[in-house]
Amino acid sequence: QVQLVESGGGLVQAGDSLRLSCAASGRTTSSYVIGWFRQGPGKEREFVAAINVRNWNGISTYYADSVKGRFTISRDNAKNTVYLQMNSLKPEDTAAYSCALDLVWRPTMSAVSGNYKYWGQGTQVTVSS
Repeated sequence: QVQLVESGGGLVQAGDSLRLSCAASGRTTSSYVIGWFRQGPGKEREFVAAINVRNWNGISTYYADSVKGRFTISRDNAKNTVYLQMNSLKPEDTAAYSCALDLVWRPTMSAVSGNYKYWGQGTQVTVSS
C-alpha cells in the first residue's frame, strides 16, 4: 500500500509563487512516475506535470502546456518527496492539486489520470487577481 500526502497550498495573489510537496510512504519502490493533477471549480481534472522516480536514466519531466515555463517539478528520493514549484501564478491556476503514482512502466510519462493508481487527498491553491 502507498500513501501520498500533499502540502503547501494556500491563498496567494496573481504573480506570486507557491511550492507544493507530495510525500510518499509505504511500498513506493514499485513506482515509476509521480504526477501532479489539478481540478478547478466546475472543471474536470487535468494533468499538470510528472517526473520519473527511478534513477535508471536520469531525471525526466513532463509538463502540460498551460504551466510550461512557470511550474517546475522536482524530486528528493532520499525524502520520498516530489515538489511542484509554481511561479507567476494566475487566477486560472486556482484548483485542488493532487499528486498520484503510476506503477506501470510506459515508454513515455502519462497525462491520463486513469493510469495513476494511488492518489493523495489534495491541497487547495487559490490565486486571487
